[in-house]
Amino acid sequence: MLFNVLNTLFRGGHVDFLSVLAQIISIVFVILCILPLHEFAHGWVAYKLGDPTAKMAGRLTFNPLASVEPMGALALLLFGFGWAKPVPVNSSYFKKPKRDMAITALAGPVSNLLAALVGAVILVTVSVFLPYNWIVSFLVSFLSYYVIINISLAVFNLIPMPPLDGSRILGAFLSDRALRTFYRYQNVFVMLMFVLLLTGALSGPLGIVQNFFYRIIITIAKLPFQLFGAI
Repeated sequence: MLFNVLNTLFRGGHVDFLSVLAQIISIVFVILCILPLHEFAHGWVAYKLGDPTAKMAGRLTFNPLASVEPMGALALLLFGFGWAKPVPVNSSYFKKPKRDMAITALAGPVSNLLAALVGAVILVTVSVFLPYNWIVSFLVSFLSYYVIINISLAVFNLIPMPPLDGSRILGAFLSDRALRTFYRYQNVFVMLMFVLLLTGALSGPLGIVQNFFYRIIITIAKLPFQLFGAI
């Protein structure tokens, strides 16, 4: 994301500043509107599974002030991967703690994929029905980045590394002893994650998965238009 833009500028390369502006606006929109949706999804699913912790903490809300975490927002601006302030969840309320915790964790990435699908449908609609001009071009850039960022967030959060959602999904398949050991080294995993982000080591593997989801979402978004002969 912006890290690549800064790197290009540092090397004297050309940057389309209108595209960069669309990228910045899309990231800010995701930080203020979609990260709260991601955390709301966790809290709402946990509540439906019997855990009132998020509700009692006032976290069943779309208010960005309750969800935005500064370092996670900065990481999203720089790398396209980030996180919000986690919704509190108490697995002791669940009937099947490991399973229900995994379902609760999965709700966040699923919300990002659904948000990406909505954006993709709007993107296709704009591309098909609006006459091309610089405003439409800017809107297409904004929506394209919006879709990509949401997919990136979903894929990033599915990494099985604490404190990401993927670690809680993986936890459903670990023994209690292995799970305790796993989370004992959470701070080490966080440091490792930052190193991998800064070195770009995650870009290749994550890019493959992101492209896979992107193709699926764009295909689904185009389907109604193809059925009616609009494209």
